[in-house]
Amino acid sequence: MTLFQTKKIKLFSVFIIVLIAILWVSKDDFVKFYVLQKISEKSISDIKDTKEVAYLEKIDNFLLKEYSKEHILLHTLKAKTYYSFKNSPAQLFEVLVKTYDEVQKEGLVLVSSRAEIINSGEIFFDGDVEILSRQGVSHKLNTDSLTVLTDNGQIKSNEEVTYLGEKARIISEGMEMSIDSDTMFLSGNVKIFKDSGMTVDTKNLYISHNAGEKIYKSKEKTVYRSKDTIVNSENGIDMDMNIQLINLLGKVEVLSGPGGILKSTNVVIDQSNDGEVLKSNSLSHFKSKTVDIKAKKMHYDAVTKKLQLMSRVLAVYE
Repeated sequence: MTLFQTKKIKLFSVFIIVLIAILWVSKDDFVKFYVLQKISEKSISDIKDTKEVAYLEKIDNFLLKEYSKEHILLHTLKAKTYYSFKNSPAQLFEVLVKTYDEVQKEGLVLVSSRAEIINSGEIFFDGDVEILSRQGVSHKLNTDSLTVLTDNGQIKSNEEVTYLGEKARIISEGMEMSIDSDTMFLSGNVKIFKDSGMTVDTKNLYISHNAGEKIYKSKEKTVYRSKDTIVNSENGIDMDMNIQLINLLGKVEVLSGPGGILKSTNVVIDQSNDGEVLKSNSLSHFKSKTVDIKAKKMHYDAVTKKLQLMSRVLAVYE
């Protein structure tokens, strides 16, 4: 009897060892299966979340035309897929909207992956949106809510907007644009981030792409910051992104390398060729702990930290 029990224990031990070996060899496949199962469960969960309310109607290759009371075409809307719901806005995917002015000229074109239509007929875009002007200029931005107001020919957002330029990213508190214009207005507090690391803090920025130009303008107080330089401007900024020139308008104060404060008016910053050269042909005043210099012109290279004060220079040394 004891011998029989010993054999049973041995057989059970061999079974356990073989089972462990099989699980060890197959562990990668088991992990893969587990992960795939979790991914599948998440995908199904996401679909359930987005389709929490059953749609009433689904239309592929959806097309909508809206007219004014005078029977003038305001816009056309195309979508790859349209869903309508009982108590929620209609959902559209892969959306293209074309706007028209009062003489039926095509205005702005908006392209987005997703949009909503509420009962009043207003169209709300969210996520990445591309706006093409009448001249074919492209404005790319990201926002949680962008509204097409066809009655007054405006596109507007009261949410945070991230504008994606070629060499800069701009964040504002809102935006407005007319369907017959190439100028976009970024409202509220605005921050510009350039690829070089430079930042600009201002308000109420206008972006003009008319005739191929790339101009950013503001008339509000502005702060320019680079690696070693801070420039405060009283009357705003005028940036030409095509030629990498920045005009800081009105009274300007420069805090930087020489170890003092440089004051001038209407300072131009030349960022071409990866440089940073500040110039002004107005009265300039540099003051530090050891020197007080006034001149008619100034030239400051922020990279080499060399300051030149020129024309009728008056210096007082302590």
